[in-house]
Amino acid sequence: MNISVELTFSPLQDTFEEHIINFIKKLRASGLTILENPLSTQVYGDYDTVMAVLNTEIKEAFELMDKGLLFMKIVKSDRSDYEPHF
Repeated sequence: MNISVELTFSPLQDTFEEHIINFIKKLRASGLTILENPLSTQVYGDYDTVMAVLNTEIKEAFELMDKGLLFMKIVKSDRSDYEPHF
């Protein structure tokens, strides 16, 4: 089963850029399909693979910061090829 996940990661501290950059670099290195924009990062792939990568990387990111917030949306389908038709 394929899924699409949208993540918005917000460390709640003054030094946040390094945490976000490291998190995104780890996702890029996972081999999953990753799309980024200024507001969020999208991850696409097999459910078990995506969730295993996210479980590891979210835990590590949270351990490296004092406080943080992560918004996550999951869609049951791979929407990586979505193109607006209007």
